[in-house]
Amino acid sequence: MLKVSLILLVLSAAAVLADFEPFLDIPFKPVRTSAERIESHGYPSESHYVETEDGYVLNMFRIPHSPKLKNEKKERPVVFIMHGLFSCSDCFLLNGPDNALAYNYVDAGYDVWLGNARGNLYSRKNTKMSINHPYFWRFSWHEIGHYDLPAMIDYVLATTGQEKLHYVGHSQGCTTFFVMGSTRPEYNKKIKTAHMLAPPIFMGNVTEGIILATAPYVGSPGLGAELLQNQVFLPLNQYIQRLLDTACSNQPIMLSYCKTLALMWGGDLGNLNATLLPQVAETHPAGISTNQGIHFIQSYVSNDFRRYDWGPKNNLAFYGTEVPPSYDITKIDANLYLYSGEADGSANVMDIARLPGLLPNMKELYTIPDPTFGHLDFIFANSVKEIINDKVIGISKDYDAKNKF
Repeated sequence: MLKVSLILLVLSAAAVLADFEPFLDIPFKPVRTSAERIESHGYPSESHYVETEDGYVLNMFRIPHSPKLKNEKKERPVVFIMHGLFSCSDCFLLNGPDNALAYNYVDAGYDVWLGNARGNLYSRKNTKMSINHPYFWRFSWHEIGHYDLPAMIDYVLATTGQEKLHYVGHSQGCTTFFVMGSTRPEYNKKIKTAHMLAPPIFMGNVTEGIILATAPYVGSPGLGAELLQNQVFLPLNQYIQRLLDTACSNQPIMLSYCKTLALMWGGDLGNLNATLLPQVAETHPAGISTNQGIHFIQSYVSNDFRRYDWGPKNNLAFYGTEVPPSYDITKIDANLYLYSGEADGSANVMDIARLPGLLPNMKELYTIPDPTFGHLDFIFANSVKEIINDKVIGISKDYDAKNKF
């Protein structure tokens, strides 16, 4: 909790400095979008927008083909990649063309699409209400799985003219896939293979300090949850964000600060490529609703995978029962691959081990043969290409070789 306190202290100080913004003369680092990051490495990029059923406008990014393969005129299979909590599409690009999952996929001949959930820095518009409306932030990861993923998947398939795609999710990107697959099971038929990197579904055995520390206060309906829910988590203005990510660097003093930010986002640093931290800090934390965090903490307390708990009275109004209904994950019949890390404090190997017996089309549960492999290692480890990316892409290619796409 000391590290969390330090973060809050830095944010408080930054908030004070923000009042004096006209007098600051700090050469802020420029903010780059996912499209600009892609283009900076010589790859083509596209920016696409899709509206959900409840009005949220989501920004997706596409790498349509590889300049190395010169395959723009060839038919290419599609992969859709979804980020985790506090994150955005940038996370699958920061490792660069040699090691980042998005580039590895496109250089393997795939049409790559990167999603962004409602509420992060790329998806903060709604056609039915302002971001200042009290209900704008009234969502958890349930709505991301039930509305956002289907809207983006339908758009991708319609744009590419294909019937199915491969799906890769990290952390919350797995949780939301399980929501979609169980509440809208017709979408399982649109998935070729689904790769769940560090999936927090059941969470009764998590060891992540922030979850354990906050569970007594917000893990069950009550005053704590009521005071925090339905709002943006850590509302930072653009000057504060630029101050923080400009301060984050690989200099010895500030590298410690960078690591503190990473710890808040994903637990143990594990095998993290620390040289990426200044880039990570440019857009992370990318923005979430407090309900998303509360919902995960509720999962730890209940040790069940179920809908958001609004309290008995509101649950009766929303669900017809005093206790939130559990998701029926037996309806998820997509070709599913699970990946776990023994040092992952957020997606514990014992919790993940509960899943295979409930999934009718489970293909493999792969535990990384490295006892130090943690939650962020699935996207930022020094050896992520060899340990994760090559395996995920290899399975996708095997599927496409056996089934004409």
